[in-house]
Amino acid sequence: MKEQMLYQELGKYYDLIYSKKDYKKESEVVKGLINKYKKSDGNALLDVACGTGRYLAFLKDNYKCTGTDINEGILAVARKNVKGVEYHKADMINFNLHKQFDIITCLFSSIGYVKTYENLKRTIDNFSRHLKNGGVLIIEPWINKKTFDVKKSAWLSVYEGDDIKIARMGTSKMKGDLSILDMHYLVGKSGKEVEYYSDRHFMGLFDVDKTLEFMRDAGLKPVFLKKGLLAKDRGLYVCVKK
Repeated sequence: MKEQMLYQELGKYYDLIYSKKDYKKESEVVKGLINKYKKSDGNALLDVACGTGRYLAFLKDNYKCTGTDINEGILAVARKNVKGVEYHKADMINFNLHKQFDIITCLFSSIGYVKTYENLKRTIDNFSRHLKNGGVLIIEPWINKKTFDVKKSAWLSVYEGDDIKIARMGTSKMKGDLSILDMHYLVGKSGKEVEYYSDRHFMGLFDVDKTLEFMRDAGLKPVFLKKGLLAKDRGLYVCVKK
C-alpha cells in the first residue's frame, strides 16, 4: 500500500473529497485569533502544509501570504487554485525561508505527519525561528491517545458530482505514539471504468502537555483551546513569541 497518495496522485481529487469542509468559516475563526493574539505590526503570513491553498484563498486579501508544502503535486493544485501567493516546496521540520513572519498557521492536523516527538520539537523550534517577536503561531493538532476513539476508527464519505463520484472508506488503529490510517478510494467517472486506490497515513499522537512544553522551550507563550476548527477532540494551539 502506498503512503500519502492523497497529496500526490490523488491530489487532483482532494478538493472534491473535502468539498463539505467549510474553509471560509474556519478562516474567519483564524482571523479572529490573529486579531486577538498578534502583537507584531506586520501582516506577513506563512501557511505551513498549505495543501491545495483553500485557507489561503480566504486569507490572502488580509495578509501577505506564503504557502509551503512537502508535496509538489498538491502545490501544483494550490498554484492553480490561488494566485497572488508565494509557494515553496518545503518540509516543516527543517525548512529555511530566510525570513520571519507575523503569523504562522499549520492547520487541518498536518502537524501529525511529523510522527515523532523528536520531530515535533524540531518543527516547533523551526516555527519559532521563522516567527517575529510578538508574532502568532496557530497549530491545529491531530488527535492524541486520550481522544483516540475506537468507535470512530472506521468511516465512510461520499462525493457525488454530475460526472464523477468518489467513495472513501477508512480505518484507523493506534500503535505506540502513532495512528495508522488506511484509506480506500473508488473513483467513478462518466463513461470510464471505476478506479481503485489504497492509501496509508502515519500520524503522531502527541500529548497536549508535552506539546505545550516544547512550545515554551522554543520561546513561545502558548495556550491550548479545547474548541478547535474541525472537531471537538482536536483543539487548537495559539502561541505568541515572547
